Amino acid sequence: PPQQSNVTSYEAMALAIITLEVFAGTGINAFIVCVLCIAWVKKKSLNSNEKILLLLGCSRISFLCFAWVYHFISKFFPNFLHVQTILQVLALFGTSFNYSNLWVSACLCGFYCIKIANFRNTFFIYLKVKIDRMVPWLLLGTEILALAMVIVTYVLNETLQKNNITSTCQENFWEVTIRKDKHLFSSHFLAGLVFAASFMVVIFSAVFLLFSLWRHKRMMETNSMKDLNMDAHIRAMKSVLSFLVMYSINFVCLILSILYTTKKENIMTLLIHIYLYAFPGVHSLILIFSNPKLEKALLKIPSCVK
Repeated sequence: PPQQSNVTSYEAMALAIITLEVFAGTGINAFIVCVLCIAWVKKKSLNSNEKILLLLGCSRISFLCFAWVYHFISKFFPNFLHVQTILQVLALFGTSFNYSNLWVSACLCGFYCIKIANFRNTFFIYLKVKIDRMVPWLLLGTEILALAMVIVTYVLNETLQKNNITSTCQENFWEVTIRKDKHLFSSHFLAGLVFAASFMVVIFSAVFLLFSLWRHKRMMETNSMKDLNMDAHIRAMKSVLSFLVMYSINFVCLILSILYTTKKENIMTLLIHIYLYAFPGVHSLILIFSNPKLEKALLKIPSCVK
């Protein structure tokens, strides 16, 4: 018989908020993807920044869709999650697109830092010259790495489930518990490593950009000159710093979500999920207003509607 879903009022309200966030985030990222695809068709090419934004928008749309479906089914149709194929597909794609979202957004911060910051270091100058050629390979590498991390996590979970099925004797209870904790620690460690690696890229990008801005401003004040590069620095700093604040909160929520995986649903868990679903849409909205082409296309919508 179908299992009845025991959805509390808090969970129902959180699901309604999450659904609104998913639709809003999907619409915002779909707008970015549509604008860039139209520009791609017209120009027959995209610059490096647009390539990163296009992949980021696609990753976030996919992540929001798969994560929302999994969250919805787990609340209202929990019996469906007992079907191994459905559970594996939803978890595999949702986690893969989440990793892709985190790493591609970190690549965007690193790209801003390399293109705009000014340092006389030989390696940094080399990166500045070669970054446009490196971006497609970097994006391909992030997708392959995200898929590889998901496959490793899937193998660990499969091993854990086989151990739970084959070990039914009461005398092996403690041994099974220890093995379960080891596998959970391994999968959680991999997830934490993904979150920490992308977070460190964002932090270093913000620090280097801030230092470059301070150094460039000091040079301009000494020489009593004005430079257009200052505006580029400030525009990039606004985008990266706002992303750093959001990413810091997002990183804390991701770590807390790992810690709360073995506990029952509570208000803290619901608040964490609400923020995690809001992050892709809010950050993409910031990217729109920090990009002149996307901002111009967004401001054209009201006149087109009229």
